[in-house]
Amino acid sequence: MNVTLRELLPGDAAALLNLQHRLDRETSFMLLAPGERKSGISQVEEMIRGLHQAENSLILGAEADGELAGYLSVEGGSFSRNRHSAYIVTGILKQYQGRGIGSALFKEMDQWARDCGLVRLELTVMQHNEQAVALYKRQGFEVEGLKPKSLLVDGQWVDEYYMGKVYS
Repeated sequence: MNVTLRELLPGDAAALLNLQHRLDRETSFMLLAPGERKSGISQVEEMIRGLHQAENSLILGAEADGELAGYLSVEGGSFSRNRHSAYIVTGILKQYQGRGIGSALFKEMDQWARDCGLVRLELTVMQHNEQAVALYKRQGFEVEGLKPKSLLVDGQWVDEYYMGKVYS
């Protein structure tokens, strides 16, 4: 399997939206449930354009087998007091998990984050998503807190970890 990582551009909006819809359907680990994602291609284009134009934001895609297999977005703070910090969202299709794509995305993002002067990265993850928690810990993230009853998924309360990584 040949995987290509690259920054996504507004022209990738349809592929990203398709990936997000697939992720919403195949896993309950994403924030949105199937059918909740209301954005269209033009909104996704605008979101990508905004991330691309911000010095402290980025959206990476992983292409495999001719399709977008995963993505990682980094949204930096927009105020003087939080511009050094960014929030991460990532998703990888099940058929491509466990093949190093997540590690590759984080490695690429990590170098970019250091180069652009970010000091702090943060994310939330469902406590029982052991595969993702393990990936984030391997990438240097630490559990900073627990958000009890953070989400209601399929009628069940789900706790989330708040995880962060600070560059020294």
